[in-house]
Parts: sequence; C-alpha cells; structure tokens
Amino acid sequence: MRRHLLVALAVLAGLAGLFASPGQAQAQNRFWLVNDTGRVIERAYVSSSRISDWGPDILGTGVLPPGNRVWVTPNFGDCLLDVRVTYQGGGEETRMQVNACNLSQIVFGRSGAGAGAGIGGGAGAMVQPGRVVGNPSFNFVNGTGVTIREIYVSLSSDGNWGPDRLGANVMQPGQRMSISLPATGVCTVDMRVVYMDGRAAERRRIETCSVSDFVWR
Repeated sequence: MRRHLLVALAVLAGLAGLFASPGQAQAQNRFWLVNDTGRVIERAYVSSSRISDWGPDILGTGVLPPGNRVWVTPNFGDCLLDVRVTYQGGGEETRMQVNACNLSQIVFGRSGAGAGAGIGGGAGAMVQPGRVVGNPSFNFVNGTGVTIREIYVSLSSDGNWGPDRLGANVMQPGQRMSISLPATGVCTVDMRVVYMDGRAAERRRIETCSVSDFVWR
C-alpha cells in the first residue's frame, strides 16, 4: 500500500512540473548576456525555440560594447530558447535551443563555450553569475537634466584623471557613451564631470566590474 502511495505521489509531482505556470518557469529562464568579443553587439534577440519569430531587439536604442553584459528577462516561460546577436559593421552569431533554466549566462566571444553557469577562461572569465572579473569598462549615462561638457574617468589606482572623454563634443541629458578601461583587475573607478555652466562634480571609488550602465545623476 505504501509503495503504491509513493508511486502516485511521484506521478502527481511529474504532472505538476508539466503544468507549472509560465510565471514559475519564467523566474528560472533569466540570464546574463555577455559580450566577450572584441566587437560591439548592435542588436540582440531572444525567442522561444518553439517559434520562428525572433521578436524585437532586446537592446532597444542601446548597444552592448565589448566586455559588457545585460540582464535578460524573457517575457515567455519556456526554458529552451534561441539567441541571436548582430555586430556593428556586419556579422551575426546564434545560440540555438539553449536551456536557460540550467544556466546563469550566455557568452559570445573569447570565453568560447557559449552558455553555462560558470563557463569561460582567460579574458573576461566569470566567477559569479553576471560578473566579469577585472573588466571595469561600462556605459556612462547622463541622468541629469543638464548638458555635460567634460567627462574624466580613470581607475582608482591611477594618479591622474587622463583626457577629457568627450573631447570637442558635449553630452546631452539622456545620452550615453562607452567608457573603455584597461582590465588590470582593478574594479573601482573615479569620475569627474564638468557641466556647461562650469560646475564640477566627482564620484570616487565606484565599482563598475558588475555593471554595464552607470547613470550619473
């Protein structure tokens, strides 16, 4: 009798897994899309493997520079999905029928393996979900309501600010720019901005290895 009861419970558990709500599955199919190539990813698409339509570009009006990553939350509950990226200047890559419920990241580039919970090695190796070791590069976003005329960003270990990142340009509210920094293992940066009216502001020892966008407010 007890044996039959255990078998019945096992069958019920299996059925519950089959009929789990999309919300339950969706909570498991989220992942970091990591650009470990030397090129800018211009567009990225994520769709369920059971459909042929790629859907909209998940990057929207942005891009994914080398060494950066973006958190992907699919709006469907399937675990098996397809990922397609296109590069600035041409070219594309795909990962087909990836089980996103069994991984924390999908990597395009030198880490080489494509997808996994801790796959990679060498430049851009992953040791925590979504964290790129020693890669402090990021996107600087002007989250203020005023124009910025100068931006200085340097590693906290450096002794100087370096050149103005904007040069002869200015940054309007809402605009962004890619800040490229050497992957020396230092993950904190110092930033200084000068507004059009001459006011200046600074941020010290900001950790950027675990972020793709830093919004200056």
